[in-house]
Amino acid sequence: MAWILLVLGVALWCGAHLLKRLAPDLRASLGDEKGRGIVAGGLLLSIVLMVVGYRMTAFVNVWYPPAFLTHLNNLLVLIAIFMMSPAPKKGRLLNGMRHPMLAGFSLWAVAHLLVNGDLASIVLFGGLLAWSLVAPVLINRAEPEWTPPAPGTLAKDGMFLAGSVVLLVVIGLIHSWLGYYPFG
Repeated sequence: MAWILLVLGVALWCGAHLLKRLAPDLRASLGDEKGRGIVAGGLLLSIVLMVVGYRMTAFVNVWYPPAFLTHLNNLLVLIAIFMMSPAPKKGRLLNGMRHPMLAGFSLWAVAHLLVNGDLASIVLFGGLLAWSLVAPVLINRAEPEWTPPAPGTLAKDGMFLAGSVVLLVVIGLIHSWLGYYPFG
């Protein structure tokens, strides 16, 4: 049952995010407010299913990650948090990047795959990585024209980097509280 919940959660996450691209007529027929509510509800349910399914699955080891990957994971997650912050729109470093949030999400998923060698982690983070790699392709196909935002300042980048470090520490403390010590 746990595996079903985990796979359903990942599938629902992908489906809710890709609905607009894969079934644009269906998404348009739902309207703006109702459609947003349905998608948001689907995403919330997908997170619940993924968390419950992941926590319930039996541990099936696939590989043993070396200890040094913990530090690489933390660096990659820090970069991912920065990429998913407002920095790409308000800073200078990433403002020419079209899909910084999806790239950051991909980096986050890869970082988690590096340090988790169990089957449930591979299903969860591998499934989310697949979504984050498919989404920009579908977006670019549907909307080929894109204009980057006006470049911001390096000071804004610095501000968002500092915020990303704080957020990484908070996320690490929450992981520790849940029994997953991320700092090596």
